[in-house]
Amino acid sequence: MNIGSKIIAHRGIFDNVHTIENTLESFQKAIDCSYPFELDVQMTLDRHLVVFHDDTLKRLAGRKEHIYDLTYDELKKIPLLQTKNTIPLLKDVLLLNHDQVYIDIEIKNTNHYVELVNLLMKELEGYTHFIIKSFQPSIVRYIKKNYPNIMCGLLIHSHYSKWWRNCYYKSHFILQYTHADFVAISKKLYHNKRYLKKIKNLPVFIWTVMDENEIPMDQTVTAICNNLPYKK
Repeated sequence: MNIGSKIIAHRGIFDNVHTIENTLESFQKAIDCSYPFELDVQMTLDRHLVVFHDDTLKRLAGRKEHIYDLTYDELKKIPLLQTKNTIPLLKDVLLLNHDQVYIDIEIKNTNHYVELVNLLMKELEGYTHFIIKSFQPSIVRYIKKNYPNIMCGLLIHSHYSKWWRNCYYKSHFILQYTHADFVAISKKLYHNKRYLKKIKNLPVFIWTVMDENEIPMDQTVTAICNNLPYKK
């Protein structure tokens, strides 16, 4: 798998002071540096796809509401971290990028994933430079069953709170169940040699790297989703 770079700008290039994560400005900075960028997709109450990481607005806007409880008209009036930045529509990010660099799209966990995925595929029509991933196995399985030509991967944590989740998410079964094209694993899990043997035939993405010495840029790693571009 070749996405044009081993470095993926995590939520764009931002400092959360002047430029806010997951905004048009942060993505433009990544494009200017020729970096693929990662973003998070959620669905609003009125079925618009927006780009935002957290479940609620608390961290970036000091409000308790969930994204799925608000309409896009309500969301677009809310400034992020007291700047002029607001939550963008996914379609506006696609128009901004215009297939210049790859976009690494994470679908956030949702009970409405069928509707979200189908809306996402409509917005991505004609677009070629993207990959999709999710922590939710049912989302990955649904995409590979209904949109088999889409490159889709499974996100995996290094540790889960319940023992059975650790067994389930780190098993061969979950890869067979989802038909994932790649895995996106925590940087801590990358150091688990036993697990790496299980995924040796799949492209491996690593998240989220904060220091250039944490993960080697060798042939076993397809790409690293990291914060290094923020230093530029």
